[in-house]
Amino acid sequence: MSTPKRVIHVISHTHWDREWYMPYEAHHVKLIQTMDALLDTFATDPDFRSFYLDGQTIVLEDYLQVYPEKRELLQRLCKEEKISAGPWYVLQDEFLTSSEANVRNLQIGHRDAAAFGPVSKVGYFPDSFGNMGQAPQLLKQAGIHNAVFGRGVKATGFNNQVGEGSSLESPFSELTWESPDGSQVLGILFANWYNNGMEIPVDPAEARQYWDHRIESASRYASTPHLLLMNGCDHQPVQTNLSEALRVARDLYPEHEFVHSNFDDYINDVLATLPPKLSTTRGELRGQKTDGWFTLVNTASARVPIKQLNQRNQTLLEKVAEPLASLALVEGKPYPHALFNYSWKTLMQNHPHDSICGCSVDEVYREMETRFAKSTEVAKAIIRESARHLSERVDTSGFEVYGSAAAPFVAYNTSGYKGSSVTSFDVELSRRYFKQSENPVRVAEEVRQRTTADGSLINHRGEPVDFASEDLGVKFGYDLPDDKFRQPYMARFVRLTFETGIMPAMGHLVFAWISAIGEEQATGSSGVASLVTGEATLENANLRLSIEADGGMTLLDKRSGQTFLDLGHYEDAGDVGNEYIFRQPDGDVPITTKGGNARIRVVEDAPYRATIEIVQEMSIPVSADERLDQEVRTMVSILDRKSGRSVKRVPLVLTTRVSLERLGKGVQVSVSYDNPAKDHRLRALYPTDVRSSTHFADSIFEVAERQNTPSREWQNPSNCQHMQAFVDAHDSQRGLTVAGKGLNEYETLLDGRSTLAVTLLRSVGELGDWGVFETPEAQCLGNHSAEWMILPHGGSDRIDAYREAHRFPVPLTVCQTGLHAGTVPPRFEFLRWEGEGILFSNLKTNEQRGDWMARWYNANGAPSEVRLVTARDGQAYVSNILEDNSHDAVNGQFPVGPYQIVTVGLRN
Repeated sequence: MSTPKRVIHVISHTHWDREWYMPYEAHHVKLIQTMDALLDTFATDPDFRSFYLDGQTIVLEDYLQVYPEKRELLQRLCKEEKISAGPWYVLQDEFLTSSEANVRNLQIGHRDAAAFGPVSKVGYFPDSFGNMGQAPQLLKQAGIHNAVFGRGVKATGFNNQVGEGSSLESPFSELTWESPDGSQVLGILFANWYNNGMEIPVDPAEARQYWDHRIESASRYASTPHLLLMNGCDHQPVQTNLSEALRVARDLYPEHEFVHSNFDDYINDVLATLPPKLSTTRGELRGQKTDGWFTLVNTASARVPIKQLNQRNQTLLEKVAEPLASLALVEGKPYPHALFNYSWKTLMQNHPHDSICGCSVDEVYREMETRFAKSTEVAKAIIRESARHLSERVDTSGFEVYGSAAAPFVAYNTSGYKGSSVTSFDVELSRRYFKQSENPVRVAEEVRQRTTADGSLINHRGEPVDFASEDLGVKFGYDLPDDKFRQPYMARFVRLTFETGIMPAMGHLVFAWISAIGEEQATGSSGVASLVTGEATLENANLRLSIEADGGMTLLDKRSGQTFLDLGHYEDAGDVGNEYIFRQPDGDVPITTKGGNARIRVVEDAPYRATIEIVQEMSIPVSADERLDQEVRTMVSILDRKSGRSVKRVPLVLTTRVSLERLGKGVQVSVSYDNPAKDHRLRALYPTDVRSSTHFADSIFEVAERQNTPSREWQNPSNCQHMQAFVDAHDSQRGLTVAGKGLNEYETLLDGRSTLAVTLLRSVGELGDWGVFETPEAQCLGNHSAEWMILPHGGSDRIDAYREAHRFPVPLTVCQTGLHAGTVPPRFEFLRWEGEGILFSNLKTNEQRGDWMARWYNANGAPSEVRLVTARDGQAYVSNILEDNSHDAVNGQFPVGPYQIVTVGLRN
């Protein structure tokens, strides 16, 4: 049998990092030059067939910022399929962006691409630092049946054996990639990277040497006669003489076919010639069959403040603004699709892997902070307007008996999970508008004299609610009416802190502040027993927390009877790596707070919450030693660095506050500190004493199960991992979940106690990778803070802990309103659901149909169902992540398969 003729598919492309070793606008100028050259090449070379625009529509958007008049030309080239468009808006880091952000990325990428021509249906992940396990399911729901990626699977070559039971090795560059739910796509691995066909020579002698090497390298891994040569690389200019280079190749190798190809043609040809059986890779692609040094997981802890801003921004958009705007739609307020689009796009401009990963030059992060601020302000404006519209329609007439003394307000829970929260809200007692001709000092005094900060708090049933109040005095404010000029005023405010009681999962409760009348005085206590039960002990019905002399914590879970010891110590280690990779100096022994001295005091003792403050001081090296600077400047590999930590020490003072709420199921922790040192890593340690070889981490639409011990090939002493909201270790008897806000890196230590080590800060001074790029601001000097929650459980009830972990970062929205009747009851649940093992993701509104779109996923390997009750009377139907309308109608419940992601539409 003759050997099939090899077909060499050359795909022209450029991998376009919007910002990285240069700021965005510097890269932007290079993009304009690259696109100009591409358009000129299309115009002058009829044999130049196609160019792949890196799978992201933002490249077109960025070009049209400068040349808006070229839109029609780009649309023509896209319709002719010379330029691809989509499927993504940006090439994101999958693990550092939320589940919903990954979905919005596909949704907006598809929508924007469709405005130019056919949407590219290539699941393109060329340089993601690991790939999410649910990618095949997400891609298939978007009508994409392939994934092209560069990391996470080790190609062995077809003559090599794949380890038995290993799903992270493949003999071929072609494989089957399967999600936990069983969804499968064809995987195309860049076994020779995405630059294996760049800068093809036209000189015959050079071309012969070039092609001999490239064809042999690609053939080593290909399972079919179709070889993939990627003609481009990072910010690679267009090879304008490619047609000539391919003519030279055809003359030199008449036995092969050279095609200036595209992904559609290449993938179709591969599909037609695949061998009967490919290896199957399941779940996350995280490079566990490598030496572990260059999986780049430590980008999860580079520039932690950026991750915290991202978490806050994402949460406000997907967990507060979108749900609230959807609820307001029910009461007649149009859904602000255009504003959401703008806010999401602005946020996602921070989501490319070199941006959100923290592995760029300092200028990039100054601009990212501005984008976060812009996107967040839009989200907050939508939240305010939606809450005001809803609150005006909530019935508060039950408080009319108190007359003008009553100040009603509505608290909204949009997390998707019911539960109690302690919240703070500034209640306006009285307001006085004033004109420019009036003296504002006199107006302020008038407001002060006619109000009192004394009063009481009641709920919608008229029952007293425990609270703490702070008189904020008279402050300036203003209205911006829709029909007239701005209206300044003076108003007096009281800040209330109180526990809401159990809130609906997607709904609200009404409260009212009743100002004191005559001699009546406020009382903030109902006589409920204190949560402080010892000198350094907090206790509620679920938990008992004791602070030890060194600042460590002992936690008893009364529900399971399990006790957790030595929780919450801090560890500081040296770091002579870079923004990509943590590298602890040889022989470095971490410094910990265990066994030290701590100053401990109760700082809050309210009926609804108690808080203990712990102050600890660590003496840590001021930086690495002097050798590191020389090693960085001369590009000594981090694996070969000999630098250690400085002998000079500085104090690191950590002020930790641990809080227990009356109805709380976990302990809330916050820490603040002024980082005085460089070249180090700070972590919080939580020994679990769980007996299990695996642990679980919140990831993209799944709670991923991961091995505690890495593969035999793993050489890196560190085995850090990504998490979204939480990490969890459990066995059949006990479990501990640690949930964070913008803390994306953890490690399960092999210390005999299955300690969960959560990274709070990593300080480094260089970018790393291919050159010398100093990043002094990545040392993160100065003030920092972090928040997380400790959730003990009994193992079998882990899903309840996961729901609390998801609820933890979602703030309540509180809006003051007037006394009025309304169409919405004072306690109302717009969306109620139940389901074993089910986690909630999002509620939003579809732009084309105005339907609610709600999304859940099954965190377990057993079938389940969602039982649904909503405020809408319309028909429900199962959709997909692109929110298509062509799926089966469902009634009050619908099945959710093992690890399945389900989107349900709710019609008006």
